[in-house]
Amino acid sequence: MDKLSPARRSWNMSRIQSRNTKPEILVRSMLHRLGYRFRIHMQGLPGQPDIVLRRHLAIILVHGCFWHRHKGCKLAYTPKSRLEFWERKFDENIRRDEEVMRELVKMGWRVLTIWECQITDPKELQDRLIHFMKEEQE
Repeated sequence: MDKLSPARRSWNMSRIQSRNTKPEILVRSMLHRLGYRFRIHMQGLPGQPDIVLRRHLAIILVHGCFWHRHKGCKLAYTPKSRLEFWERKFDENIRRDEEVMRELVKMGWRVLTIWECQITDPKELQDRLIHFMKEEQE
């Protein structure tokens, strides 16, 4: 049972951003410090990817563990109320993510997904970004 009233729960949910989230801004900031220039939320590409590095044919998706269902992550919990609603919503998100990934790869893009829980260690995140960006040169 939900501890919040329906009105309060609705208000809380309405405050959740889908763009320019803290994890996304952190990844963008690190990429910029590494010397990479990029576009954000590019229209015309499937799913309007979070970060697009056209010169490198690279896309970085920054996913929230809860909304995109990061397997095995404690942040990907399922709410206890309205189970049917949440399961349907999560299944749709997963299906859409897989479709977007397939389309981007088919178009020739290299895609890296960074999960919200993976940005806690700045050094590890930096190493991961550097490794991904160097893959194109090999």
